[in-house]
Amino acid sequence: MSARPSACRAGFVLPAAVFLLLLPALSGCTSPAPRPGGEAARAAPGARGPSTAPVPVPYWVNPDGRAARAVAEHLAAGRTAEAALLRRISSRPQAEWIGPDRPEEDARTVTEAADRAGSEALLVLYDIPNRDCGQHSAGGAPDAAAYRDWVDAVARGIGARRATVVLEPDAVMHVVDGCTERRHHVERYELLREAVQRLKRQPSVTVHLDAGNAGWGRPEQLAGPLREAGIEDADGFAVNVSNFRTTEESTAYGRQLSALVGGKPFVIDTSRNGNGPWTEGDPVDSWCNPPGRALGTAPTRDTGDPLVSAHLWIKRPGESDGECRGGPKAGEWFDAYARELAGGAR
Repeated sequence: MSARPSACRAGFVLPAAVFLLLLPALSGCTSPAPRPGGEAARAAPGARGPSTAPVPVPYWVNPDGRAARAVAEHLAAGRTAEAALLRRISSRPQAEWIGPDRPEEDARTVTEAADRAGSEALLVLYDIPNRDCGQHSAGGAPDAAAYRDWVDAVARGIGARRATVVLEPDAVMHVVDGCTERRHHVERYELLREAVQRLKRQPSVTVHLDAGNAGWGRPEQLAGPLREAGIEDADGFAVNVSNFRTTEESTAYGRQLSALVGGKPFVIDTSRNGNGPWTEGDPVDSWCNPPGRALGTAPTRDTGDPLVSAHLWIKRPGESDGECRGGPKAGEWFDAYARELAGGAR
């Protein structure tokens, strides 16, 4: 089980003095845009932690993201050490999770800001009906018709601008593991196939179906379901979304799965996998704000592996997985945990 995606909240206006202090953390970003809406919060495995030096990548860094606002708040209160830690998060490109309320507006806001900055948007679509089997990130569209309308609105919002889309974390896995009721299986596959096809009508969109993580199960369990979900029309798949498996484990898992689905490439969520998964307690709780974790490899397309399209921060570090270990609701900012992740980075 993995932790879920995250919600975006109302804008935070930075005082001029604080904004000037933040400029080093925002290098490479332009066009601060209002944060899009979103829901829930997930987890992710990977490699070693990043340094604070800027890493040029083609994805947009949101200058008004949760981490950037937390940096500003710490600076305003004179907590420079805390601010320095959180810059390790705020200076990196992270996915924007598109919420249910304003899909077209949110997708347009993010992609236009990325386009003005000369970069590409990284989006997560997470609104499938009967989402997360009633757990921490329960919710989603009320029915199939509403979901189709929502996906169509997102696609219209993207327009002709560049975007990489990670489609519906856990949606396929929860069919395979039986978490999603059997009566919803056929509809879910139909909705995922249609979503891939609708998004691919946009000229500059790359779509990756979520495909679990190295600790979830065997790759062969997912090959058939991914085909049912439209992997042939997708550009590839995503692994380790909101989970903590190392980059090495995730690469091996992804390569095995790729061989079963026509050699499709994949992306790896490295946002919180710097120390790998938590193994010291109940495995059932290993995904929810586990202690002692660290930021993973900074986002990059230079992975050294032709099958690995990118290392990405799909789960936004610092956003809670759920109400566990003192954390707030899924998707809410968890400052102490964010600082722990940044402090553990190597």
